[in-house]
Amino acid sequence: MVRRSTRQGHALPYRQVTIEVVVPVHNEEAALPQSIPRLCSYLETYFPYRWSVVIADNASTDSTLAVARELAADKRVSVLHLKQKGRGRALKAAWLASEADVVTYMDVDLSTNLWAFLPLVAPLASGHSDLAIGSRLLKGAMVTRQWKREAISRCYNLLIKLLFRNRFSDAQCGFKAVKGSVARGLLPRVEDDEWFFDTELLLLAEERGLRIHEVPVDWIEDLDSRVEIFSTALKDVRGLLRVRAQRLLRQLFGHWSPAPNSTLRAHPRFVRLAPSSPEAHRTLPRQDRSSA
Repeated sequence: MVRRSTRQGHALPYRQVTIEVVVPVHNEEAALPQSIPRLCSYLETYFPYRWSVVIADNASTDSTLAVARELAADKRVSVLHLKQKGRGRALKAAWLASEADVVTYMDVDLSTNLWAFLPLVAPLASGHSDLAIGSRLLKGAMVTRQWKREAISRCYNLLIKLLFRNRFSDAQCGFKAVKGSVARGLLPRVEDDEWFFDTELLLLAEERGLRIHEVPVDWIEDLDSRVEIFSTALKDVRGLLRVRAQRLLRQLFGHWSPAPNSTLRAHPRFVRLAPSSPEAHRTLPRQDRSSA
């Protein structure tokens, strides 16, 4: 665990801290025109840090990319386009390409009340914590969702506690923040590119002794959600068993083994698109990103 004095020494004056908000999207042409202006309005009015928004389009087949480019007319908004689908894949690409002090993400439906965003990132900007997550299961959270999803969420988080004895309460809330330096150290170890990405990231962070801050959130379920609950839950359980087995191996052999299926070993950095850039699929190595 990092000592308190060290954490404070890494803190920057708040006007120098940069925060990047990533919004991963797949076929969200209808949601983007409402959510991105609303998010930017909140940040411009109430947020004390320097900020930017990245729309991370992962393999949309509708007009999501075109809508995102239009929204990028605002210079504080940029677009990342990936040819493959996967929320985890989109977040890895966006976060690893970022130079911000704190990288964050939230779901495009803005199910989580934006008033929780400043309490989410402030402990990271101040140097107090390494990661921060919104929780729908902490005391003080106000959640509106169908009983089926509520039951599955609670059972899933209980299973995590039984397997790992973890301290965080809600692995899958789409409202998270990570220090940029921490993200660069953890992401190459995260194998999942889909919905289990969040859980794996948190379990690896806690195993390394990183400090995770939790914020109770007000959260309203998006009834238009396209997440296939049962198939996703099954994949998540398989992911838990894989991470548990990997942790046991590390405990036995005393070292971190490389992630065999990680897409980040030679993962290109994706170029951020200008509003009308024709180079939707162009990629450059990380070292060339600044000259793109």
